[in-house]
Amino acid sequence: MFFMIGITNGRKDLPYDRMVICAACGAYGRYRIYMTFTQLLLFFIPCFKWGRQYYVETSCCGRTFLLNPEIGKRIEKGEFLDIQPGDLTPLSGGGFARIRTCASCGYTTNEDFAYCPKCGRPFDPE
Repeated sequence: MFFMIGITNGRKDLPYDRMVICAACGAYGRYRIYMTFTQLLLFFIPCFKWGRQYYVETSCCGRTFLLNPEIGKRIEKGEFLDIQPGDLTPLSGGGFARIRTCASCGYTTNEDFAYCPKCGRPFDPE
């Protein structure tokens, strides 16, 4: 008698279809939510999953965030809820970008310039 067992990593895309304002760049986009996990296979049949982690990828700027596991579990179960910026931990692309507006000419940017690229006047200190 022999047993065929194996351990593999998997990914499952979760349904989340709504427009959001991106917490990173401030643009409209969609969140693509997915779960990664490790599973035990017995005769090629998944028996046990562990190490679940939930991720959010933005369609506008392509940043990836780690999603709060409680929110991820609720979305996986099919609950209809909003993802707040506090539920996300940035993984790629640094931290959250802030949008700055020049007081002189009204130019807006999410870059961390000391001077406005349009009129050359200094941004107000924040």
